[in-house]
Amino acid sequence: MAKAMKIAIVDDEQDMRQSISQWLALSGYDTQTFPSAEEALKELGADYPGIVISDIKMPGMDGMQFLKKLMGADSALPVIMITGHGDVPMAVEAMRVGAYDFLEKPFNPDRMTELAKKAANARRLTLDNRALRRELSEGGQLMKKLIGASPVMERLKEDILDLGQADGHVLIDGETGTGKTLVAHALHAVGARAGKKFVLVSCSALEEDALTKRLFGPMLPEDTRLPAVEEARGGTLVLEDIETLPDAVQARLLSFMNDEGTPPETRIVAISNLQEQDRTVEDALRNDLFYRLAALRITVPPLRQRGEDILTLFTRLSDEFADEYGCDAPKVSAQEAAQLLQAPWPGNVRQLINTAERAVLQSRRGSGSITSLLMSDHDEMQPVMTTEGKPLKEYVEAFERMLIDNTMRRHKGSIAAVMDELCLPRRTLNEKMAKYALQRSDYLN
Repeated sequence: MAKAMKIAIVDDEQDMRQSISQWLALSGYDTQTFPSAEEALKELGADYPGIVISDIKMPGMDGMQFLKKLMGADSALPVIMITGHGDVPMAVEAMRVGAYDFLEKPFNPDRMTELAKKAANARRLTLDNRALRRELSEGGQLMKKLIGASPVMERLKEDILDLGQADGHVLIDGETGTGKTLVAHALHAVGARAGKKFVLVSCSALEEDALTKRLFGPMLPEDTRLPAVEEARGGTLVLEDIETLPDAVQARLLSFMNDEGTPPETRIVAISNLQEQDRTVEDALRNDLFYRLAALRITVPPLRQRGEDILTLFTRLSDEFADEYGCDAPKVSAQEAAQLLQAPWPGNVRQLINTAERAVLQSRRGSGSITSLLMSDHDEMQPVMTTEGKPLKEYVEAFERMLIDNTMRRHKGSIAAVMDELCLPRRTLNEKMAKYALQRSDYLN
């Protein structure tokens, strides 16, 4: 690991630079030399994959000024300062500013190597921790895209977090448009393989021979990619439309999985879109492959089971499209909110996205309504909706929550503005926000 660590050597004396560089290179480090602090600053900055060794006394920008610049860019960057005889007070000041340590001339090369090794190990730990935080942050961002607080969505998020930490292969199924590929991305992002490759292959997009080559090779000369099983090595290989996998390719895949052993080096996430009433993904796959892929399983819920998440999603999507098209988002009436909640949504989230965009476009033209869009999508819907299957109270509460959420976001968390627009006293607004788990901090920019 130390061989990959860089060491930037900054000294105005060429002989000193070369001497330090040669010694550290013999110890296995990747050295860079700079004749001045100004030159070094062009290359060094936050997340520099190494450490710095710098003289204190240099013409132009001296070592102390250089150190302060480096600490301003990355306070965790280890900087070892080289001082002349009698410069120990200056070295102590450098330590106060943030230097990792100092060497007094003439110094023992072995002492320098020892210090460099400690600094490099510290730097490696810092960079590893930063990478982990970024991966967790990316995973968190993906989880935020799974919008909704309904019981089925909370359960889905818990399943993703739990299975993301597991090693077994995963089968994701659910209706078309529910967001199965997003779930696969989230599984990868919150797990131990987050920093590794995420490779997605659509099994239905290629003929059998081309699919075999894409998965296992050999690749065509003009294709610079590795076969998918090699490209995803150590990471996650996602196979969409797994139910369309030809028998011969199923056999090759099973053989690959058997060779991987337990736990597998590469995790396979299979996505099934099979929705035939008399045929399941288990019917489409050979038994031994199915049970290997379905060791862990996630079923993504259809939109119609997600309750008031529908209104939350529609509002967020409408706002995004309104920003994109430079207009106001359409206002949703109580009747339209009830219609959105009762619509069957056979196309699920994908259909809701389309509906929200069309609602924004027709609102921009000053024509049409959400009701007309829903009726054109769902012929069986009637202009006036009933509350069959749900108490009226649930529809009223869902609409009320949506209305407060919309108003809070439009006024960027200004309680006074929301109270004024909705004609609510402060206490009532506070009670309703607590009831619907709405936090003012979520709306502040």
